[in-house]
Amino acid sequence: MNKVVLMGRLTRDPDVRYSQGENSTAVARFTLAVDRRFARRDGNDQQTADFIGCVAFGRTAEFVERYFRQGMRMTMSGRIQTGSYTNRDGQKVYTTDVVAEEVEFAESKNSSGGGDNSGFRQTAAPMPSAAADGFMNIPDGIDEELPFN
Repeated sequence: MNKVVLMGRLTRDPDVRYSQGENSTAVARFTLAVDRRFARRDGNDQQTADFIGCVAFGRTAEFVERYFRQGMRMTMSGRIQTGSYTNRDGQKVYTTDVVAEEVEFAESKNSSGGGDNSGFRQTAAPMPSAAADGFMNIPDGIDEELPFN
């Protein structure tokens, strides 16, 4: 099974191009900086990042182009795809990309530090605060709206 799940920040704005031909398809290329933790021998945890090249096609590419900008946190799932080509110098170059099949926001518009996400609106109501016992308080008069008795 070839399945990849990543969460990271865009290192720059997605680069979107359209294929040539009668039925042009959007192709978005972007790089995610994905945090990596590892333990050092002296016991101190040090955090660094892997920079993973990603590509999205079609509607997913158009979604990425419209809503995502540099620095925004993204969650995506997809598959690893390898390939090769011969460059201008005649050398064979091997490539590895993650092909994005599903892309989601990993943070709200406000917490991403701005960015123009026109068209993306948070529709979820704020969560009620938890009581001291760890359970949320249910407001009075909402009994009729609950799906169970």
